[in-house]
Amino acid sequence: MAMTGMQIYKLLPRTNCKDCGLPTCMAFAMQVAAKQKALDECPHVTEESKSSLSESTAPPMKLVRIGPDEKKFEFGQETVMFRHEEKFHRHAGLAVRIEASLSDEEATAKLKKVNDNVFTRVGERLLVQLVGIEIDGVADPVARVKAIVGGCCLPVILIGSDPDTMKSVAEAVKDERPLLYRADEGSIDAFASIAAECKLPLAIHAPGLEALADLTQKAKDAGVEELILSFDGEKVGDTVRDLTKARRAALKKQFRPLGCPSMVEVNRGTPEQETVVAGTFAAKYAGIVLVNGVEPWQSLPVLVTIQDVYTDPQVPNTVEAKLYEIGSPDENSPVLFTTNFSLTYFSVEGEVERSKVPAYIAVVDTEGLGVLNAYAGDKISAEKVVKALAEQKASEKVKHRKLIIPGLLPIFRAEIEDTSEWNEVIIGPESAREIPTFLVNTWKS
Repeated sequence: MAMTGMQIYKLLPRTNCKDCGLPTCMAFAMQVAAKQKALDECPHVTEESKSSLSESTAPPMKLVRIGPDEKKFEFGQETVMFRHEEKFHRHAGLAVRIEASLSDEEATAKLKKVNDNVFTRVGERLLVQLVGIEIDGVADPVARVKAIVGGCCLPVILIGSDPDTMKSVAEAVKDERPLLYRADEGSIDAFASIAAECKLPLAIHAPGLEALADLTQKAKDAGVEELILSFDGEKVGDTVRDLTKARRAALKKQFRPLGCPSMVEVNRGTPEQETVVAGTFAAKYAGIVLVNGVEPWQSLPVLVTIQDVYTDPQVPNTVEAKLYEIGSPDENSPVLFTTNFSLTYFSVEGEVERSKVPAYIAVVDTEGLGVLNAYAGDKISAEKVVKALAEQKASEKVKHRKLIIPGLLPIFRAEIEDTSEWNEVIIGPESAREIPTFLVNTWKS
């Protein structure tokens, strides 16, 4: 039976030492009760308390860390099936494979593309999270892996089926905490031994969830502490069903053998198919998606899917309500206003930058709503816009008194002109994509 936060708190040292990373023992107890912290993350809990609490407080899905502290990727320890029930706590990661068939020069070139695949969307950096390195068939696998590790700041996945090769490479780079990928029914004993000896995470694959559960239990008995369920993505429907069943078994049924995060390997005939399928698995429920493609147009759709799915629905996605300077505006530059919903603001900002017309953007606090939703929900008004402009001292930045308002709010025009110093209100475009043409043609003219 699950224990409450107060019951757990009574068995803790209650010193508020903060060694667990939280400010109080009560906060730690609440996190343990919510399955977001493991009991052993408290370094001062007694063995007696551990024996009383360990089984009932262990997270249904274990947290797995790949890579050293300075470049770690953590996933797992999720608590819900659907985001609206609470939130997804750790975002999925995109991993790009570096094939064994590549020469050292080609591998270096592909690694450079991985490093260059960094995008900014809605104020957040999106990038590839892991590098998968094939080691079977490489002339000097240790040298290949060390060269790649030294050339990027991402954690690595060692991809191989030969236990001897995996052992030599794992021992050489164990300080990098690579993921060993992957063990099956024929290699579980050898791979589990390597993972336990080097204290590394291990991915396990088997045909069917029952066989997969048997292998995870065998690996745990061998001393492997961090396990990942590995699935092939050949049949999309079957794989999504298996991912869903495994997650449900762990979260709803507390079935410990499947209480591990999952990953999916995607191999498709065309890059377009690979991108679509990878996005599908990133949305439901793969913690890592391993792909071959590295071109920006292949990576970005998957990364955007991950960003959208793993956004916390309980927290408004907002930017600070203030006056922003885009480019190097001066006293003759245009002044626009928009809402503090992140997607709205960054869409407007991006299009203003694209126009090459330096400008000021006054952001009005609408509690994280876009223009139309804010208006419908009575979160924005002409009075509120005028007040925001005054507080942000926008009029001190320019010598004119022209204000560009969103084309969806023409009703604000007369009131703003009548109640503020902005005596010439210009109705702008209805969508952000029209801003560059508007600024170049209308404002400059």
